[in-house]
Amino acid sequence: MLDIREAITALLDRDPTALSVSTCGYITRDVYNIADRPGNFYLVGSMGMAAPIGLGVALARPDRRVVVLDGDGSFAMNPGCLPMIAEHRPDLLHVVLDNGAHESTGGQRTAALGDPAALARAAGYPAAHTVDNLDGLAAAYPARGNAGPTLLHLRCHPRTHKAGRRVELTPQELVTRFRTEAAAPVPAAVEGSPL
Repeated sequence: MLDIREAITALLDRDPTALSVSTCGYITRDVYNIADRPGNFYLVGSMGMAAPIGLGVALARPDRRVVVLDGDGSFAMNPGCLPMIAEHRPDLLHVVLDNGAHESTGGQRTAALGDPAALARAAGYPAAHTVDNLDGLAAAYPARGNAGPTLLHLRCHPRTHKAGRRVELTPQELVTRFRTEAAAPVPAAVEGSPL
């Protein structure tokens, strides 16, 4: 099983030029504290919306990789977005960080997800994998220009650390800086950093 912060760090280090959308709660706080950058879009209070918003970003910028960082609770709220994402075939990496708990609201157990990778494949994702270690994450990470979305279901330990500080940007500041970054020319690829 993975530590959520180690998994997030590995994902962000792997492709630092990607645009990312992170779900609400502790995952967004982790991303903000690990690697705050203009290409990160933090959903502070929109549970279940990271994947559809990530799709919108990917459709607006088909030349950019988009990484969606979803939690298991958020993923369970909106599985209906899977066929819509699959139909558009964006270069989108949909990550489900699964620790079996709604941690930011008190640690309640999440509804059983079944097999998110199988759900994604059934919805039309060309690739989906379940991973529980950093080597598996490195092996399953899709190449740029992949022919459609990939889902990575990352099995994680329950959180044993305190959440980092909250996002300090106002919604207006967040939108302005993300919009500027998303509109910028595609940066030189640095994909392939070690996981």
